[in-house]
Parts: sequence; structure tokens; C-alpha cells
Amino acid sequence: MPSPVHQAPHLRELGAFLKTRRSELSPSDVGLPDLDQRRRVSGLRREEVAQLAAISTDYYTRIEQGRLAPSEQVLAALVRALQLDSDQSEYLDSLADHATHRSTPRPAAQSRTGGSRVRPQVRRLLDQLTDTPAIVLGPRTDILAWNPLATKVYADFDAMAPHELNYVRLIFTDARMRELFADWTAVARSCVAILRREAAINPADPALSALVGELTIADRQFGQWWAARNVARQDFGVKVLNHPVVGELTLDWEIFRYSGAPEQQLVLNSAEDGSPTQERLAQLGRM
Repeated sequence: MPSPVHQAPHLRELGAFLKTRRSELSPSDVGLPDLDQRRRVSGLRREEVAQLAAISTDYYTRIEQGRLAPSEQVLAALVRALQLDSDQSEYLDSLADHATHRSTPRPAAQSRTGGSRVRPQVRRLLDQLTDTPAIVLGPRTDILAWNPLATKVYADFDAMAPHELNYVRLIFTDARMRELFADWTAVARSCVAILRREAAINPADPALSALVGELTIADRQFGQWWAARNVARQDFGVKVLNHPVVGELTLDWEIFRYSGAPEQQLVLNSAEDGSPTQERLAQLGRM
């Protein structure tokens, strides 16, 4: 049986996540009558969530207070009761798994950035991708490796200090990123949701706490979005960049993971054949 010390961070976050989600629902959202029009706070009450999940209010209260790890059956009932989507459900499951030690995170070898060490073969692959901007992200979205074209598209990672090499930090603290991304707000909100989801592995991670604290002070919106506890897993998409040298770039991006280093993500950006973006990437590559 895991000790309370090991359980506490994950259970506290699990309870806080449930509390945030129930605050976003009204009785009418879940088919319950609203018999009290004088609610002091918005959202469902604990007893209403317990009713929907067919558990006692005391049992649910202990879960939300971080004092109890719910069983898989109760967890599934709470997912239904709070109408969680697949990303939210997966986040909740991950917190419960780590709280009860049903899953164990793989230890990561350390690099100069404080993240995982990237294998030489992966670095060689990055260098061979001459027409594709590519980055390897580690825990907390630390930027672990990159190829030359990525530095020309995004930022000069080679010139940055190790503590600056973090994707979310750059998004919120580097003014050039706000100009680079055509829809900076959507990108930034997505980054926060992805970071929150990855935090399920170790919500008490001191490096994560330091990063969140720094960004909460640096940017009011980050603090608001972090407190909202939205979570997302994104493996592909499209982004539009307003590059200061070559103009607009429309990039399809894909994330790849492999079992040898599950904490790492290879992010590849590509352009449609024959498109203006493909020519502009080629132009950057020649610079």
C-alpha cells in the first residue's frame, strides 16, 4: 500500500480537478432540477455530484479533499456524472493510477537542460531533416534538441541559456513569439492545457512548480488558464506563423513518441508539396 506522502500530490490534484469541473456545470446541464435559486457559488454541489455518481456525499467529499483514491468503478461514474471528455477522463485516470502506483513513470536520464538526454541517433536524424523544422521536447515541454531549420523558423535555440529552453516559457515570455504565431492566444491556451495534462505524472515536481510560479508572475493569463485546469493531448495540427523574414508559413505538425524514451516527443513540421510555405522553408534553409 503506497504511503500517504506518495499519494498526497496526485490525490490533491485529482480532487482539485473534480472541484473545478463541477463548478462549470449547472443542475440543468446534467438533468437535475435546480431547487435553490440562491446558490452562493456557481456549479454543482458536492451532494449533486455524489447523487449522479451513485455514491455517498461523504465518500465524494473525501475524494475531492484528496483524502481518498476512488476505485476504478467510482472514477468511471464520476467521468459520466461530470460529462468529462476523453482528454479530461484520461487525465483523471492518470492521476488515480499514479496515486495508487498502478503505473510507474520511467526515470529519465538528465541532460544539461534538466530534461531527458536525447540519443545521438535522434540528433543525427534531426540534422538530416534539412527541409523540415524539427524539435524534441521533454518533460515540462523542455526543448531538448533541434535542427538548424527550427532555429530559423522559431528562435535561435543555440544562443539561449539552458534555463530558457522551454517551449511554454518562450510562448509566454518572449515577445517575438506573440508576433510569430498568427493566433497566439490559441497556441498559448493549448500549451497550458498540454502542460497541465503532463503534470499528472508528477504534480509535485519542483521544476514544474518553479516553471508555473515563474509564468504565473510573468503573465496574468497564464495564471488564469492554469487555474482553470483544462487539459489536452494534441498529436497533430496546423499552425500559421508570421515569419519576420519570409512571410506567412502554414505548417502541419505531428508529434511522435517511441518506447525507448516515452517522456520525449519528436515534433515535426511540414509543408504541402508545391506550396508557398515549402518554397519559403527552402529559402530559409539556404540562408
